[in-house]
Parts: sequence; structure tokens; C-alpha cells
Amino acid sequence: MAIVVGQEAPAFKLFNDEKKPVSLEDLRGKKVLLLFFPLAFSSVCTAELCSIRDNIARYNEVDATVIGVSVDSVYVLKKFREDQQLNFMLISDFNKSLSRAFDVIYETFGYEMQGVSKRAAFVIDKEGIIRYSEECKTPAELPDFEKIRDVLSGLE
Repeated sequence: MAIVVGQEAPAFKLFNDEKKPVSLEDLRGKKVLLLFFPLAFSSVCTAELCSIRDNIARYNEVDATVIGVSVDSVYVLKKFREDQQLNFMLISDFNKSLSRAFDVIYETFGYEMQGVSKRAAFVIDKEGIIRYSEECKTPAELPDFEKIRDVLSGLE
């Protein structure tokens, strides 16, 4: 079922690229930009996340925590973050639970891969409520980062 603005974000507990658990509960009291992306090291995903890296000050200015999410393993995400010098956390949805909870998963992706995250963006406020939801129509499309920043700026 699709995520709707105004609803509570689905609870989760996943591991980041440093092999540390991260839960929605851990993020209470923070504004969060949750960015789902299909696959580390793919061209569009690399460009998207490097763009966030290069513009992280825009998110820091509005006191937002940026988290990238993919079905890649923690080991792949660690290498990806190091290689691209990403300055925000990546979390592994290897078991696809979060992608399914947010209803942003391709059951079949390119090369007949099963269960790959769609490109999508969600803003979660300090109380855990979804304040912005965007699922990109194709893997090549990027979220509307200006609109995302406007929503983040408007949150207390």
C-alpha cells in the first residue's frame, strides 16, 4: 500500500554501512530525508548520491539527516560510500523489508533481478510522520530536490 503524506512512517531497524543498527525510533527528534535508490555503483544512483554529497550543506542548513537506502549489502554500501566519499549514512535493506513497507520495490528489475528498490524520496518529521513522498516513474528519473528542500525548510 502506497505511503501517504500525513501517515506515520513504517517502523524499521536496519544496519548501516558501518554495520550499526539504525531504527526509526533512533531518528525521533530529527528531520529525515530517506532516499531509496536501486543499486550502488550504477550510473544514475552514483550521480544522484554524489549530488547530495556535493550539496550536503543545503541539508545541514535545515538540520536534516540524509539517509540513502538500497537492497545492497552493508559491505557493498561501505565500499560505495568510501569510493564516492559520501558524507551521509547508507542503510542496507538487503531483506527488502523497508522497500516493501514503503511500497517502493521493483519485483523484477533489469537483468531479471528480483526485489530492487525504486528511486524514491520521503521526508519524515521529528515525530515520525511522512511530510513528503515521491516515487520516481523510472529508475533514470531523479526526485525533485528543490521541493524536498522546501518541505524540510518548512518543518520545525
